[in-house]
Amino acid sequence: MIDDLLDDGGPAGNAPEFSVSDLTGAIKKTLEGAFGRVRVRGEIGRVIRASSGHFYYDLKDDRNVISCNTWKGQASGLGMVPEEGLEVIVTGKLSNYGPQSRYNLNVDTMELAGEGALMAMLERRRKALAAEGLFDQERKKPIPYLPRVIGVVTSPTGAVIRDILHRLRDRYPTKVLIWPVAVQGKGSAEQVARGIAGFNALDGSARLPRPDLLIVARGGGSLEDLMGFNDEAVVRAAAASDIPLISAVGHETDTTLIDYAADRRAPTPTAAAEMAVPVRLELLSAVATLGSRLGRAISAATGQRRQRLGDLARALPRPDALLETPRQRLDRQSDALGPALLRNVQIKRQTARDLSAALQPALERGIAAKRLQLGRATGRLSLGRLTDRVAMMRRDLARIDLTSGLARGIEARAKALANAARLLQSLGYKETLKRGYAVIRAEGRIVTETRTANKAARLEIEFADGEVSVSAGSAKRSGKPPKPGQGDLFGD
Repeated sequence: MIDDLLDDGGPAGNAPEFSVSDLTGAIKKTLEGAFGRVRVRGEIGRVIRASSGHFYYDLKDDRNVISCNTWKGQASGLGMVPEEGLEVIVTGKLSNYGPQSRYNLNVDTMELAGEGALMAMLERRRKALAAEGLFDQERKKPIPYLPRVIGVVTSPTGAVIRDILHRLRDRYPTKVLIWPVAVQGKGSAEQVARGIAGFNALDGSARLPRPDLLIVARGGGSLEDLMGFNDEAVVRAAAASDIPLISAVGHETDTTLIDYAADRRAPTPTAAAEMAVPVRLELLSAVATLGSRLGRAISAATGQRRQRLGDLARALPRPDALLETPRQRLDRQSDALGPALLRNVQIKRQTARDLSAALQPALERGIAAKRLQLGRATGRLSLGRLTDRVAMMRRDLARIDLTSGLARGIEARAKALANAARLLQSLGYKETLKRGYAVIRAEGRIVTETRTANKAARLEIEFADGEVSVSAGSAKRSGKPPKPGQGDLFGD
């Protein structure tokens, strides 16, 4: 088609006319047909990552620049992320972009051009990640002394996993979980990062236990072979791991970026297994040694305390000597107890007699006062009136027609009342007066002392047959004339 577009040198009027789209389409077919896939070396310039996931960047040398692009679907197989300043070798198809009248290279494979460029890129990446604090010592976690479960992220078919398992079995048999990954080539970095994150995602509630320690391991190789462990995703996954992680990538002279982010770096996978667990025989020997030392220490301490106890026992006095003085004191107190009890009883008896002697007059005065009160109460009663009232009540009761039970009750109460009346008559002070006694009152109060009688202006003396009113120097009988020869009660 491009030949059809060329002028054959004839008159201008014979040249065919084409549209712009036809021309750019013909150019695109010519470029793609003439070159196909090409391999170009250069330095990456300006890099743009669109929101759609496509990459747009320049590939240049000291004189010219060519535009490159990598579509989102091609980015996963690119092998690396384009970075400005890297010297790379790209492979792709040459084409053109008609809307801007420019040609470009669609890149689907990229690799670093030379080890020097690769090392420069790794150094820049290391500095950038270190600036974020991913390699700080404060982030490092201690390695557990005796992990129950160890998670290993490595290839399941290589010699590395066999070396790790063999070393663990020789030193201290431990349960091992293997997360199989590719350790080089395309997609290896993503698999390693997923393996680290997957072990951390285990919570122990499922059938698989959560590891106490992780080992990321790979055998030796070239710098290009180890590039998967320099990937930023792997480094960030190692730094973010909550489980302590040992990096064992390559040989002792090999260094990858995961070594900086790991909690511990092992020079070889075998050395990582040695770091993970102690030697069981050494532990048994150490425990036996400590047990022997403990036994000797206990024996020595027991012997020292037994010796000390013996020394203290010899320093103590004999039990008989300790009890001798208390025994003598007890004997003296026992001998003195009998007389002391007798004296105490005598003292108490004398005290009781003294109290009884002091109490007797008070009791007699109280009894006399109660008797006087009883006499006054008896005097106020009239036996005749009481008898008349009883007779009247009997007559009234006789007129009442009561049932036999009520009559018996009333009769019983009447008998009780009669008995009480007879008892009152026998115990009343009237009977006492009949035996020759008299009751002296002053202003209605009974006089029991001469002092009170001397102070009274008038006295009333009650005899069995009547009362006598006595004044100073005279006497008269209440209701009756005084008897001849009576005289003054208080006269000379």
